[in-house]
Amino acid sequence: MTQKIKLDAALDMKSKVVNTRFGDIEYCSIGQGVPILFIHGGHSNCNETLAHKGFSLDKFQLITPSRPGYGKTPLSDRKTPKQVAELITALLEKISVDKIVVYGISAGGLTAIELASNYPNRVSKLILASAISRKWLDEQERTYKIAKIIFNPKVEKLIWATVRFFAKIVPKLMAKNFHSQFSKQPAKNLKSSDVKELISAMNHYSSGAGFLVDIDQDISEDVISKIKCPTLIIHSKNDNSVPIEHARHSNRMIQNSSLEILENDWGHLFWIGADSVRPIEKILEFVQD
Repeated sequence: MTQKIKLDAALDMKSKVVNTRFGDIEYCSIGQGVPILFIHGGHSNCNETLAHKGFSLDKFQLITPSRPGYGKTPLSDRKTPKQVAELITALLEKISVDKIVVYGISAGGLTAIELASNYPNRVSKLILASAISRKWLDEQERTYKIAKIIFNPKVEKLIWATVRFFAKIVPKLMAKNFHSQFSKQPAKNLKSSDVKELISAMNHYSSGAGFLVDIDQDISEDVISKIKCPTLIIHSKNDNSVPIEHARHSNRMIQNSSLEILENDWGHLFWIGADSVRPIEKILEFVQD
């Protein structure tokens, strides 16, 4: 109960925007102790807290920047994962944080990989959670073409406003519809607690100018193969957003890595549901080992 109260209180904290040598960047920081740097996925920002589950605020400092194009971090010319990693490293310098555990989520995977590859003295461990590890969508795919239209900065605000409106009045129906975006498993008897967690996360979602950049990003194999730090790759067989082949690719390319394959109900969002306990415990064991 104490941990829940502390986390709920922390969610009310305001983000900060700081100026670095590479430009402005927004971030949130809560807790104290071992610094964990969260690199959020698509449609998200520094207010994302779903992946914070399990971390004690008495033991860990949870730092989440908004990647360029998301939240209050301007896109400017910071479009490649390498450039984003440079900006985040400048943020860490500004707030006097040295050694970090990098936790890359979904479309934030490429930036997390660049950080671990290019700043080995700063990154002690790497977690890749439901994370992409190379170009995500093929430009000829229907999904890519649809994303280019509905997540265009001129349209996306209306899209997410509509989603939030219906999530408020018919939350279970919206959760059921979104479940298929995240999981290959059928949505059966969704628990009210799961629905509440999903809707809470979606309330922060906005594509900004960042998502269209995400779907065009890529890295070369020599970047990921240079990573030497201990790496935990955790991914679901049922992920319907990021194919599990991204996790297997990371495992092949990173020498000091282990792969944890899940068979959970929520697929991509393995932090939700009764079967979220084990992967969260696995991540904590890895961080504290």
